[in-house]
Amino acid sequence: MHRFCNIILALLFAVISAVTSCPPSDRAALLAFKAALHEPHLGIFDSWKGTDCCHNWHGVSCDAESHRVADINLRGESQDPIFQRAHTTGFMTGFISPRICKLARLSGLTIADWKGISGEIPKCITTLSFLRILDLVGNKISGEIPADIGKLQRLTVLNIADNQISGRIPASLTSLSSLMHLDLRNNKISGPLPRKFGQLRMLSRALLSGNKISGPIPESISRIYRLADLDLSTNNLSGAIPLSLGKMAVLTTLNLDCNKISGTIPTTLLTSSVTNLNLSQNVLEGKIPDAFGSRSYFTVIDLAYNKLSGPIPKTLTTAAYIGHLDLSYNHLCGRIPTESPFDHLEASSFTHNDCLCGKPLKAC
Repeated sequence: MHRFCNIILALLFAVISAVTSCPPSDRAALLAFKAALHEPHLGIFDSWKGTDCCHNWHGVSCDAESHRVADINLRGESQDPIFQRAHTTGFMTGFISPRICKLARLSGLTIADWKGISGEIPKCITTLSFLRILDLVGNKISGEIPADIGKLQRLTVLNIADNQISGRIPASLTSLSSLMHLDLRNNKISGPLPRKFGQLRMLSRALLSGNKISGPIPESISRIYRLADLDLSTNNLSGAIPLSLGKMAVLTTLNLDCNKISGTIPTTLLTSSVTNLNLSQNVLEGKIPDAFGSRSYFTVIDLAYNKLSGPIPKTLTTAAYIGHLDLSYNHLCGRIPTESPFDHLEASSFTHNDCLCGKPLKAC
C-alpha cells in the first residue's frame, strides 16, 4: 500500500510539473536563442538547464496562467549579484536568433547594453502580437527597423538607441497607437521624419538625436498631447520651427541643436511650457522675441551659434528664473542688461557677437 501511494504521488508530481512548466516548444526556442549568443565572462546562461524554463532560468519569466514565456530581461549593466561578484559590466557577441519569434506570448524583450551583439533585428519580431517592450539599447545591431513594425499594436516602449541601425523610419511606425517611449538615439537613421508622426498620440518621450534625419520637422508632432520630451538634435533637419510646437500643453524639453534649421524663433516657444530649450548650432536669424514675463521659467536657453541679430530682449530680466543662458556666436548688438539673470552669467554666454557691451564684457 505504501509503495502504491508513492507511485500515485510521483505521478501527481509529474503531472503538476508538466502543467506548470514551460512547453517544450518555448524551451527549444530559448535554447536556439542562447546558441546564437556568446557570453564569455559572467555565465549568464549557466542557469538555462533542465526542462522547466519557467523557474530559475536567469532573465526568463513566464505567464502565471498559460506558463508560456512572457518576458526575457537580459541587461549587460545590472545590479544583479552576477555582475557584483564579477565587478564588471557584461559583454556578449553573436546575434538575435529569429527562433525567438517562436515565443508567441512574449510581451517583453530586453537585450540591452551588451556592446557586442550584432546582426539585424529579426523581421519576424513583428509577428509577436503581445509584445509591449522591445529594448535593444547599447549593442552593435545593424540593418533597418522592420518595415511592418506598426503591426505591434501593444508596443509601449521601443528603445534601439546606441546601435548601428540605418535606413529610414518606416511609415508604419506611426501606427503604434500605444507607444509611449521612443528612443532611436545614436544610430545611422536617415531620410525624413514620417509626415504622420503626430499619430503617435500616447507618446511622452521622442528621442531621435545623433542620426542623419533630414527634411522638415512635421507640424503633426504638435498634436501629440502627452509629449513632454522631444530631442531631434544632431541631425540634418532643415526648414522652419513649426509655430505650433510652442502651443503644446506639456512639452518641457525641446532640443533642436546641431541641425540646419532656419527662419526665426517662434514667439510661442518663449511663452510655452518649455523649460529646457536648445536651438544652438543652426542658421536661425532675426531678433530674439521680446516675449518673456513673470511666468517665464527656463533651466536652459541655448541660442548660440546662429545668425540672430538685434538687442538682447529686456523682458528677460522679468523672468521668474533663467538658469543657463548662452547667446554667443551670433550678431547681437547693444547693452547687456544688468539685472538678474545677467548678474550671474559669465562672458562666455555673450562672446563673438557683433557689438554687445557691458558686464561681463567690455564697458559700453
